[in-house]
Amino acid sequence: MSYWTTSRRVEFADTDVSGLVHFSRLFVFMETAEHQFLRSLGAEVHMQHDGHEIGWPRVKATCEYISPIHFRDELEIRVSVTRKGTKSMTYGFEFMKGETLAARGEITAVCCVLDEPGGIRAIEIPALIADQV
Repeated sequence: MSYWTTSRRVEFADTDVSGLVHFSRLFVFMETAEHQFLRSLGAEVHMQHDGHEIGWPRVKATCEYISPIHFRDELEIRVSVTRKGTKSMTYGFEFMKGETLAARGEITAVCCVLDEPGGIRAIEIPALIADQV
């Protein structure tokens, strides 16, 4: 499976009192990597499409912690699309410390119109994105 990569250094604010990355921060790291991945495709997580505001509400997010991640660690974050439906995508994330898999996670997001009077509505993934993944 192919993947797109980015990197992130663990900052002091990302850690708990023990100096380990706080579990919740990996969800922030996954979301940031997802945004960067979409920008690499010429899209955004919140953008205009066909005269509407569209976005990607999450319907599932998980993370498995495998090896400790410490303050100042440099992480390579590998992003892959593990499933592409007509209206949703599931991203897989691997957090690498050198050659060591430190954590892995998954986010499922649904492409939605956000600005309709009746509330949000799932739509097909725009070709701008769908044709590239």
